[in-house]
Amino acid sequence: MEFAIAAAAGLLIGLSLGVLGGGGSILAVPVLVYLLDQSPAQATTGALVVVGTAALIGAVAAHRVGHVKLGRGVAFGLVAVGGAVVGAKASALVSGEVLMASFAALMLLVGTLMAWRVWRHGRSATSYPAALEEPIISFRPTFACQCPRALKVLVAATAVGLLTGFLGVGGGFLVVPALLMALALPMRYAAGTALVVIAITSTSALAVRTGVGVAPDWGPVLVLAAAAAVAALVGARLVRRLDAHLVAATFTVMVLAVAVFTAVQAFPELI
Repeated sequence: MEFAIAAAAGLLIGLSLGVLGGGGSILAVPVLVYLLDQSPAQATTGALVVVGTAALIGAVAAHRVGHVKLGRGVAFGLVAVGGAVVGAKASALVSGEVLMASFAALMLLVGTLMAWRVWRHGRSATSYPAALEEPIISFRPTFACQCPRALKVLVAATAVGLLTGFLGVGGGFLVVPALLMALALPMRYAAGTALVVIAITSTSALAVRTGVGVAPDWGPVLVLAAAAAVAALVGARLVRRLDAHLVAATFTVMVLAVAVFTAVQAFPELI
């Protein structure tokens, strides 16, 4: 029964990552804690394996259909690595109750910001201005820097890395809004590019946590990872057939729903 739950949840996580570029982490942690009876420390480590694997495979599929801005995804991910390392080390200093309460509070905040963006901008947010093809920093033929945008990316990526490492999540529910707001990418490109960032930050945070935190129960984790990887391939191909505004709205509803559920479970334990 445990493996059946893990497989079903893995399919949902993978589809979420492939289609939305996020949401996998916010599903993986609650599933491991509330359905598979792992501790928050175990779940936040195991989720990195699940989401990192699915994100890597989903990123390859999304790149093949042209929904990834690879250079920007890699640059964003590498900037976020420093924050991920610091956050992963800091997570060992707090209790599981604090981790889950922080997890819920962050999702509520991000979900609210996403809901505002969907309502405020509507379908106009799906356009892809040609100016976004211009590099933020270039050295040829002469040095040029769009410094306000570069600073925005630096701050956003560092914040994403810190929270990814601290909460043990892939960070899709953080990366997608950051790409939307810092780089002004439309949802389809933000979703695909986020998978690149998630793969990089998850690997970095997992490397720091290895041998430091509590090891998860690897059986359910590996089943989750395998199912999520397969579903991520399917999800990445479905993006071409979906309305970008609907994808953004679905992502927002998912973040808020899981945030409320986790908050109801986590805050009474913290008090």
